[in-house]
Amino acid sequence: MAIVDDTAPEKQGPSLLLQIALLVGLSVVAVGIGWGSGLYLTGQQPAAHEQAAVETAKATETTLAEAHDGMGVVYLEPITTNLAGPTGTWVRLELALVFDAEPDMMMAQTIQQDVLAYLRTVKIHQVEGASGFQHLRSDIEERASIRSDGSVKRILIRTLLFQ
Repeated sequence: MAIVDDTAPEKQGPSLLLQIALLVGLSVVAVGIGWGSGLYLTGQQPAAHEQAAVETAKATETTLAEAHDGMGVVYLEPITTNLAGPTGTWVRLELALVFDAEPDMMMAQTIQQDVLAYLRTVKIHQVEGASGFQHLRSDIEERASIRSDGSVKRILIRTLLFQ
C-alpha cells in the first residue's frame, strides 16, 4: 500500500516584505493627501480674512443710548413682591421690554402692573429649575404681548432674585 498525503498544502499569504512595502506605500499616500489638503485650505484662508475685514469695516460704532433708542427697549423699574406660596418668599424682578416700534411708556407701566399681579399668583415650586424659569419667562412674555396688542416682541429678564 502506498501512503498518499491527502492534506491540502497550506496557503501562504503575502510575504512579510510585501506587507511592509504596502504599509509604507499607503502611509506615503496618506501623508501626501494630508499635505495637499493643508495647502488647499491655507490657500482659501486669506479670502476669509479679507471678508471679515470688510464686514468689520461696514459696522458702525453706536453708543448705548443710540442702540437703546433704535431698538425700542424700555427698562422697567424693579418689581418686588411676595409670592403666593410659601408666604415668606419674596421676589425681585427687573425686566426690559422690546417693542417692535416706538416704545409706549404708558403701555410699559401697564405691563409692569400686570406682571406684578401675575407674580403674586406664582408659587415657588412653579419656577424651580431651568424649565420653571423658561415657563415663567414665556408666561410673562405672553402676558406682555397680549396686553400690548402684539407691540411687545420680547421681554428681557435682567435680574430675578428670590428670598
